[in-house]
Amino acid sequence: MNDDDSTRPRVRLEHPADGVARVVLTRPAKLNAQDRRMLHELDDAYQTAVRDESVRVIVLAAEGDDFSSGHDLDVDRAFDMDGVTPRTLTGGFDAPGAEGWYAVEEEVFLGLCLRWRELPRPLIAQVQGRAIGGALELIWPCDLIVAADDAVFLDPTSAFGAAAAEYFVHPWELGHRRAKEMLFTGDPIGAEDARALGMVNRVVPRADLEAETLALARRIAARPQFGIRLAKRAVNRALDLQGMRSTVESTFDTHHLAHAHNRELFGSLVDPSGPAIIRADAQRGPDHRTTERSDEA
Repeated sequence: MNDDDSTRPRVRLEHPADGVARVVLTRPAKLNAQDRRMLHELDDAYQTAVRDESVRVIVLAAEGDDFSSGHDLDVDRAFDMDGVTPRTLTGGFDAPGAEGWYAVEEEVFLGLCLRWRELPRPLIAQVQGRAIGGALELIWPCDLIVAADDAVFLDPTSAFGAAAAEYFVHPWELGHRRAKEMLFTGDPIGAEDARALGMVNRVVPRADLEAETLALARRIAARPQFGIRLAKRAVNRALDLQGMRSTVESTFDTHHLAHAHNRELFGSLVDPSGPAIIRADAQRGPDHRTTERSDEA
């Protein structure tokens, strides 16, 4: 058996039911950490599904106990763009200074998220376990989210000295005050809390997650598709008229101000104290926010 992670597929495309495609992240040994290969393989799978006229709904799922730990932090290796054909008409990956890394993130993070948000099919995220940082950039472009009752959502980006991850839609997903709390503290948001905030559509027992998500996908697949496509466009345009698209793009620039600041101070893209802060939070467990509040009461 070949245990070399570099040669294994990152994504699998399945057809679990008539009219339904399921795209599965397949890097569970690395907690489905995202590298450039995974994101481009995910884009390939979405394109294949969209080109298949029999596919009416797409489900995004992940192998393992956790949906995704976010971006692979071995940045130079994980996001190497040497010889890669871009998907979003960007370029200049080897440019000096801030320009080169700006181009990389515009391609693999911001550009792909915006592209997936506009897929002409309903896209349903099926989420279990932890969804950390960059994992939200896979989930939030989806139209619907079904979460297992053990799902937790975290964005620890401020520990790295940045405002937020590259696809900044937090105020629309959580409301502005809860978005600030998530970003200021790095505290997790549990599945039921996420549902109450409107970020998650349904919360189901972990054992029922796949079946419940597939049942929802099949129900949508049975409806007239042009009406659903127009409904998706209408809701997305309403969000854009509220300023979401402009906010995403302007905050992406702010994110790169943080990178430039960290490089000047620390010689790296992120504040090096961040990993220790995130590890300490993780050791306290997913319920530490509730525990701390009850202790203070």
